[in-house]
Amino acid sequence: MKIISSIHELRDQLRGQNRTAFVPTMGNLHEGHLSLVRAAKAQCDSVAVSIFVNPMQFGPTEDLSKYPRQFDRDCQLLEKEGIDILFAPSVDEIYPYGQVAWVLVEGLSEKLDGRSRPGHFRGVTTIVAKLFHILGPDAAFFGQKDAAQLAVVRRMVEDLNFPVEIVAGPIVRESDGLAMSSRNAYLNREERGRGLVLQRSLQQVQQEFQKGERIAARLIAAAKEVFAREPQVVLDYFEIVDPDTLDPVERISQKTLVAVAAYAGSTRLIDNTVLNPN
Repeated sequence: MKIISSIHELRDQLRGQNRTAFVPTMGNLHEGHLSLVRAAKAQCDSVAVSIFVNPMQFGPTEDLSKYPRQFDRDCQLLEKEGIDILFAPSVDEIYPYGQVAWVLVEGLSEKLDGRSRPGHFRGVTTIVAKLFHILGPDAAFFGQKDAAQLAVVRRMVEDLNFPVEIVAGPIVRESDGLAMSSRNAYLNREERGRGLVLQRSLQQVQQEFQKGERIAARLIAAAKEVFAREPQVVLDYFEIVDPDTLDPVERISQKTLVAVAAYAGSTRLIDNTVLNPN
């Protein structure tokens, strides 16, 4: 595995490559990331992974300074997976003059996590666009856990005619059912146990859906009853939306995203599931 920190060197390294896959990460890798890496290796000739904690997607009160960083461990994991290139640039390499040009997907960036974290998706789409320009991948792999991010990135790619296929990997869970996330490291034992309420709420919705319920408001009410039994977890949102537009739906008649975010202690957790009446 070649570790590269320079944009110029990276472009030289990638020149002439056949079908290239790209897996963007912020490091502190877990099995969810590695599942994307394996999918990328199975579908493409070469795989590049980036590790870059992007300051532009963190708000002023968010956890940039304490975001978990384990670069040596991450390198060992990627080496074991047989990755071709690790791109690990500095902030100065990516933003040498700061950033005054932004990529904003209007209409989607203010929904779900974008509503709770103003400016977050502007930072995400800007860095993803920059990385796509730098690497020029044929395919890029993202996790389904970040469903709102996936919708925003897909729309950006479509509107800006990026020649890259966006591939979504399924949610990978811990043995207790908690969706894998780098931020799970923040949770103490009690918070981790309480955080399982996110999955329980989604399971409740799935059960009601399988019984024949199709009215979104009733499904949301059933989920909120589950949260009411775990009052120390603060619900941010529980929404049932179109997976592409992130607009709320009233009645489920086609593939629909059920998304939840909540705080266990000071740690914000997200999870989702997809309902498909067909």
